Amino acid sequence: MIDLRSDTVTRPTAAMREAMARAEVGDDVYGEDPTITRLEKVTAEITGKAAALFVPSGTMSNQIALLCHTQRGDEVIIGEGAHCAFYESGAGAAWSGVQFEIAGRGGLFGPDELKEVIKPPYDYHPRPRVVALENTHNRAGGRVFPQRDVLSIAEVARAHGLAMHLDGARVWNASVASGLSVAELCAPFDTVSVCFSKGLGAPVGSALCGDAQTIVRARRFRKMLGGGMRQAGVLAAGALHALEHHRARLAEDHAAARVIGAAIREVSGASVREVETNIVQIDLPVAADELVAAARARGVLVGASGARRVRVVTHLDLPAARVSEAAAALADATREVVTRKATPT
Repeated sequence: MIDLRSDTVTRPTAAMREAMARAEVGDDVYGEDPTITRLEKVTAEITGKAAALFVPSGTMSNQIALLCHTQRGDEVIIGEGAHCAFYESGAGAAWSGVQFEIAGRGGLFGPDELKEVIKPPYDYHPRPRVVALENTHNRAGGRVFPQRDVLSIAEVARAHGLAMHLDGARVWNASVASGLSVAELCAPFDTVSVCFSKGLGAPVGSALCGDAQTIVRARRFRKMLGGGMRQAGVLAAGALHALEHHRARLAEDHAAARVIGAAIREVSGASVREVETNIVQIDLPVAADELVAAARARGVLVGASGARRVRVVTHLDLPAARVSEAAAALADATREVVTRKATPT
């Protein structure tokens, strides 16, 4: 099977496994794991921040950021479908006690749309505290948040005393696609969450980056949430290897996604959003589950991301030699389910 459900399905390469096996370790709760310390230093340097904290997951990283920026009853402004509200099990309400306000539609938004949803400081309103952007935006089809809009949003946020958080789980993809450095993309933000297991191919792990004082607070929140790890240098070594060896090759994933998107775009009745990175988003006139089943029957695993929307994600474990095969299989599966819909019974 060719598994294109997510870029989290990858397995460590032989070289990554070797790096993990050789990792020097210590007790990180005591701050004594040298491999984690090195990963945090390297990640902070890449993102242009003063410090970083290794955490088990992107969900924990985002939620720690909300804990650092907010108090209970506060409001977080996000784009539609943001991961921190849509895919994190209601954690914002459960742990930080925040509510979410959506700016714009489709995931991305601009400064004017932000202004429209910032509430005035009346006692009967929740207090807006932080603007959280996602780059690339998963549910928008892997779209890159235009940096000119990010800078304008940051200007509005600062004028209203709001913090800025970046859910940069796939900021590596955004960097490759935009030609901007990761540090440049992260510069407008107070805190940044980055993921090592999406796209980069590490088996587990994310990091929260920010100023030194915020990361000191974040470390305590990590412990509260059960994220204090011991000899986790074996995991950090996989993330380090991914940072050093797998970032540049993300361009290959983007190229593969464009091939798949182009093949499906030829199918009348299916709609494919412009492919910007490694996510192909297919909108259908039939139930998404029908395409999921038809693709599986042809040896390709994909996932439904809406009632009539299917997501295809390219990654490290999709060999270049099988891209055309995957594209043809998905196009055939799409044609089958669309034709079935169009054929009268």
